[in-house]
Amino acid sequence: MPAVLDHLLVPARDRRAAAERLAAILGVPWSAQAAVGPFSAVYVSSDLTLDFDEVEAGATVTPLHYAFRVSEAEFDALLARLQALGIAWRSMPMGPDDFQVNTSVGGRIAYWREPDGHAWEALTQSYARQP
Repeated sequence: MPAVLDHLLVPARDRRAAAERLAAILGVPWSAQAAVGPFSAVYVSSDLTLDFDEVEAGATVTPLHYAFRVSEAEFDALLARLQALGIAWRSMPMGPDDFQVNTSVGGRIAYWREPDGHAWEALTQSYARQP
């Protein structure tokens, strides 16, 4: 069996709020308390869980980048949820929120920021794995 990524830890100042927000954006379930450990879990898929881990008070959160490949229909639904939640998005990994979708590498890509500084990405076609 090939290796499958099972879970990742995501540092956050408020693990519950961060997990709840991402679950709302992705349209997936979450739990304030994971089955194991002091985490709040976002169940991204049947294969992947993101476990939000609260950093100590006053600690710096190192911003990380997370990308989710979704179908065209899921992308449209995700953008609608961002809009409904009042969360800005942009067409480039860095830069101003322009409420645009990037189509320069095939498929569609949108990026959004989280309060802890992480950069989140939704794309419909992987540019890391070209056919």
